[in-house]
Amino acid sequence: MSGNSFFDEQKEQSLVKARIVEKYFWAWAKVILSVSKRNTHNNSNSEAKIAYIDLFAGPGRYKDGSKSTPLLVLEKAILDPDLRNSLVALFNDADSDNTSSLEQAIDSLPGIEALRYKPVVRSHEVGQEIVKEFENRKLIPTLFFVDPWGYKGLSLQLINSVVKSWGCDCIFFFNYNRINMGLGNASVEEHMNALFGKERADQVRQRLRSMPPLERELSIVEAICEALKEMGGKHVLPFRFKYEDGKRTSHHLIFVSKHVKGYEIMKEIMAPESSEHEQGVPSFEYSPATSNQPLLFELSRPLDDLEDMLLREFSAQKITMLEVYNQHHLGKRYIKKNYKAALRKLEQQGKIQAEPPANKRRKQHGEVTFGDNVVIKFPAKQ
Repeated sequence: MSGNSFFDEQKEQSLVKARIVEKYFWAWAKVILSVSKRNTHNNSNSEAKIAYIDLFAGPGRYKDGSKSTPLLVLEKAILDPDLRNSLVALFNDADSDNTSSLEQAIDSLPGIEALRYKPVVRSHEVGQEIVKEFENRKLIPTLFFVDPWGYKGLSLQLINSVVKSWGCDCIFFFNYNRINMGLGNASVEEHMNALFGKERADQVRQRLRSMPPLERELSIVEAICEALKEMGGKHVLPFRFKYEDGKRTSHHLIFVSKHVKGYEIMKEIMAPESSEHEQGVPSFEYSPATSNQPLLFELSRPLDDLEDMLLREFSAQKITMLEVYNQHHLGKRYIKKNYKAALRKLEQQGKIQAEPPANKRRKQHGEVTFGDNVVIKFPAKQ
């Protein structure tokens, strides 16, 4: 991409990205504050605090005047009494023009004076000094958003310096094409090694030599996810953005958390932002040019695949719907309602038994419900 702003060229995708971050911030903050309040209740010397950190914050508004992620996050905090008293916000950008614009945008937000802690805006290059600063501190629960223009400053060490602490999650957004080209560019080898780890970066470079474009992309994203998991980010969830023509990938957004609760929340947030759903299963991808090819989509039937997987993997077990979901969904693009739909269909077909049975359960929107505590008896493999 030319220029340094994804948002100027791809407004729809930038809005989806900002919406995902804003929604997760709200849900994450509510969960963390509820836990923190219980802890502070038992410790009169402490207070509930959470942080939002954006090291590549930009100018605060897009060229058309609409608000970017920093302002959306602060507006959420202004409107909520708990967040108003708890949020510590740090915004950074290496471009002093951006930080000057951002400060003005923040100061102009209605109600900004209600925040207990004034947002901090600073202008520093993102590098080892910031990494060391975070590494040497035990952070309060923090949502860390990393959205660099390219790849400079984006490293495993940077992400780990934040997510190492309790309650800290990371969302990072990167230009796939620049990383794809960077892996074959010796002049930026240091940056690629920082992102993947040197050993893995060398392995990826070797594998990519004979790969077609789609396999190449999958291999690169998989390598980043593997590196994040090895670093300690136990739960990793990617979301892909395509160009307007729908043919090529522009960016990826990757979520990193050490706790399954954060993973579940983000999955439920990303799912409705997907531009395609096959049998109700989200693609975890946004394309402005969502193709309308029902025949091709019908040939890929992920809900049918889920039914087969459940019959095979839970053979001869007696287990609740919630236990099925908890044991099976990690690393898969299925969300909770997909499991309920698959189990409902299997019950209708007589392939599983449920307790209480369908005729004893209530209906909602014309369909029999399949609650978390419904017990399923799976048949033994034939």
